Order: sequence, then C-alpha cells, then structure tokens
Amino acid sequence: MADLPRRKKKKEKPNPFIDWLAYFMLRILIAFLYLFDVETNLKTACFLGRLLWRHYHRGRIRALDNLRASFPEKSEEWIWQTGRRSFEQLVMLTIDILFTPRLVKKNNWRDYSRYKNIERAKWMMLEGRGLLMVGAHYSNFEIIGYLLGLFGFNVYSIARPLDNKYISKYLYGVRRAAGQKIIDKKGATTLMEELTSRGATLCFVADQDAGKKGIFVDFFGRKASTYKSIGLLAITKNMPIVVGYSRRVDNRFYFEIGINRIIFPEEWADKDDPLKWVTAEYTKAIEEFVREDPSQYWWLHRRWKRRPKEEGKQA
Repeated sequence: MADLPRRKKKKEKPNPFIDWLAYFMLRILIAFLYLFDVETNLKTACFLGRLLWRHYHRGRIRALDNLRASFPEKSEEWIWQTGRRSFEQLVMLTIDILFTPRLVKKNNWRDYSRYKNIERAKWMMLEGRGLLMVGAHYSNFEIIGYLLGLFGFNVYSIARPLDNKYISKYLYGVRRAAGQKIIDKKGATTLMEELTSRGATLCFVADQDAGKKGIFVDFFGRKASTYKSIGLLAITKNMPIVVGYSRRVDNRFYFEIGINRIIFPEEWADKDDPLKWVTAEYTKAIEEFVREDPSQYWWLHRRWKRRPKEEGKQA
C-alpha cells in the first residue's frame, strides 16, 4: 500500500506576549550569567549539555544514527562519547555568543584566538576582490563574522531571523554593534549579486538540508541535499569560495580559526558540471575540518533528511 502524503503542519502564529516574556526571561538570564566569568559558565554549559544528551531522546537518537553512518569504523563507545560532547558544544555556543561582544575587543583578540592558513584569504578580502566564505554548524562559527566585522572587513553574513522577533532584534543588535552586517536570508538573491559586484565578501553556513531542490553530493559517505545558490553565485560572478572554520581549544573560550580550502574559478572552468563540482568540493572541505574533531559538529542536525530519487527506486 502506498504511503499517503503527509500534511504539512501549519506554522503557529507568533504570540507577542509569549515572545516578549521569553525575551524578558532571556535578559534576566544574561544578567545572571554575567555575574560569573566565562570559564565558569562554560563548565556549567557542559553540565547542561550532558543533561540535554540524557533527556532529549529524539535528538540523541538522531545524533547517534548520524555518527554511526558517518564513522562505521568507530566503536560504540567512541560514538556515544562524541555525540555527548557535541551536545555539550551546543550549549557552550550559547555562552560563546553572549560573551563574545563582552570579551573580544580590538586590543585583546589574540587572547582568545589563534589562526591557521588565513593570510591569502585576508589579503583577497582587503583587495576587495569579492569572495564567498563558507562554514558549517561547527563549534563557535559565530565568532568568525564577529571578528571580521570588528576589524572593518566588508563582510555580510546571510542569516535567517529567529521566530521570536524581540530576541532576534536583540541578538542582531549586539552583533551589528560590533560592525557585523547581516542580511535576511529570505529574498536576499538580488542584494547578494549587488554586494559581490562591489567586492564584498558574503558568509554562509552551508551544511543544512536543501530539500528536493538541492544538489545531492557526498557528505561523510552519503548523499546530502545541498543548496545550489552558493555554487551558482560563484560561477556567475567568477568568484572564489573560501572554506573556513572556528574550532574550540579544550574547554576554554579560545578558538583556532582557519581556512582549509580556497576554490578558484579556474578550477571549475573545464568541468562537465561545474555547479555540482563546486558544491561537492566545498562540501568535501567542510567534511575534512569536521573530521579533525567531530565532537564539535552539530550531529543532531537532519543533514541527510532528503534522499535522492534513485535511492527510492533501488528500495
């Protein structure tokens, strides 16, 4: 018997009072957290992450399934340890976001970060060549945009506003105060083309399931639906793609920020399917830096949610 199509759940209308109350509670929580230093808060975050791992059953199962499929050679003990640590990192990111503007300034950024293979990309941005910078939901990915904005680089982050407009406005305001420029993901296509024509750098978090309209490329040995927009923009505008990451060092508020791949237009010029090649290439680069420390990746993501049509035919 054929499966009946599932009805899409209607998106609930926002409740202004509930949203404002959530925002009010967040501000109280932030004021309380600021009574303690960042390292103390990170230790608390680790504890809360372990609680989340224990009690968020659906997320834990999804993370374990993704890890088993991505690392079939690893032991079950390693899978569980890596999954639990990834949940700790999720909660630690919240502390990172709240404390970054409070701690990281132009005169002390070296106290909180070290850098690897960034010089070429840095000079390309300073020359105003126009770049696409690609990252993933990995460790404190937010700090890259913050630092670039802090030092006045012509960089724009593509992001989706939070459903709670009060919290979204507050967090966006904090980021913009440090010089970050943020574009709403919805309806940004025309603006992105205009900005890249002026030599700006656009930053994307590029590891989300792209649904049925995406291109399927390999990610940890399985096909994953990936957005076309990054590759299309790069090919149309003849722009390099820079793949970068931020990785936490130990349990501290201290990060290694690096670039592990720059894809230049001449590399895809002779490819039969340049769009698929570019998409597969930056996805492979993301996989490479995740493999260096898988415990900092968001394994509870439904990255492999959409499956290729040919898999259904084989079943």
